[in-house]
Amino acid sequence: MTRSLQAVAYRQPSVLESAAGGQLLGLETSRGATPSGVQDHPRFFTGFLTSPQVAAAGLLAVADVAAARYYQRQLPASLDPVVTGNGDRLRFESFSGCGGVYARLDVLEAGLDGGEVGHGTTNVDVNNPLREALSRVGTTDPLHLRVGPEELAVTTMDGPVVEKKVPLPDRWLRGFAEAQVIAAGFDLRAELPAAEAVRFLRALPRGGTRAASVGPRWVVPAGRSLRPTTRPVPGAVCLPGPDRLIALQRVLRHATALRVYGPPVASAAAAASAWEVVLPGMRLTLTLSPDASRGFSGEGGVLDALATDEAAADAELISVLLAWEPRIDTADLAAASGLEPERVRAALVRLGTSGRVGYDTAEAAYFHRELPYDAERVERHNPRLRSARALVAAGAVALEGTLATVTAEDGHAHRVRDEAGVLSCSCLWWAKYRGGRGPCKHALAVRIVRRGAAPEQDMARVDGGAR
Repeated sequence: MTRSLQAVAYRQPSVLESAAGGQLLGLETSRGATPSGVQDHPRFFTGFLTSPQVAAAGLLAVADVAAARYYQRQLPASLDPVVTGNGDRLRFESFSGCGGVYARLDVLEAGLDGGEVGHGTTNVDVNNPLREALSRVGTTDPLHLRVGPEELAVTTMDGPVVEKKVPLPDRWLRGFAEAQVIAAGFDLRAELPAAEAVRFLRALPRGGTRAASVGPRWVVPAGRSLRPTTRPVPGAVCLPGPDRLIALQRVLRHATALRVYGPPVASAAAAASAWEVVLPGMRLTLTLSPDASRGFSGEGGVLDALATDEAAADAELISVLLAWEPRIDTADLAAASGLEPERVRAALVRLGTSGRVGYDTAEAAYFHRELPYDAERVERHNPRLRSARALVAAGAVALEGTLATVTAEDGHAHRVRDEAGVLSCSCLWWAKYRGGRGPCKHALAVRIVRRGAAPEQDMARVDGGAR
């Protein structure tokens, strides 16, 4: 697994401290993107939280996921959560160390009081002393929140900088990209009231138990609750690795409802799902990969978007029109860009592959953010795409109507069939996954050729990415 060290620098550690009339939660920001360009320590908000204890629990839940490995558990290695200011809300996001759980806390307009929310994305420091302090926040403690440095006088001080060297697996970056593509195919499947939500979640098996280690589980709406089912009947939602919902325990006593999202049931294969706890003025969502042993990074949902030059050009146009919106309106973007809605949606998927948009299942809409990482690495470190481009450059693809022959590096010929735009292949990858983890390299190569991508241009990209 490719890893790198990303330097995350803060003016000082984030702290929770006593202040006149209550407590002050100061969350320190790192270098991040804003509407006015990259800033070292952007400031997104200063004001009060309307539900301090709920917000503290939600932040801890996001930090729990960032520090956790739900598969092949090892010593925790936390990547600081990402915070995005969207003008009317703050979003805190993280990924688990194993890449199979995506967490997001949306602190909505109703959860914030007394200050404007800025625009931009960066890392935010959540250290161990802060976690201990957040766990002690009481129900009646007024809590003032500051996301970003103090006033200008502090931001220009030549004081010490707190710098962390964070081990950053490339699959985490690909996970952010894949999770939003998968979530865009979800629909609301069930909504449970508070009492039923608490009962259902507390009854789930915990990690380390024999019940937690069995294969994928399925649940189906039953009145105001959920019941287990032995097979994926219509309307069912997959619950892969139920112990991975443990972070929701942080906020259960504050929950007003539980919403469950998933894709239409197409087969008995395990599927991803999203579990959203509705809280006063905020939402906490955990999205689970199809299997506890399987991170989002290998799902392959973004490969088609990365392989098309048309979507790449459209994405460049659409990116100029984004303005850190909390809810991206596809129709408005289509009117402003002159593109058809389908091309706008494809461009948004492409932007999502580099972390420039996320997807909110509660609002069934994309939102704008700019992850503070090298976006080009998402494409550069995708082995199937690199291999597909190399096959195209080598002239290994021969088209024959709806059929195509792809001659692999070892001389073996694979047959790729196009049925109404869905490509299947005779290779072992397709036989194993049947498209459940995205297209194989041979199908990708065929799609690139059919879309008229120039082999010389594609090979130049491979060479440029390999350096």
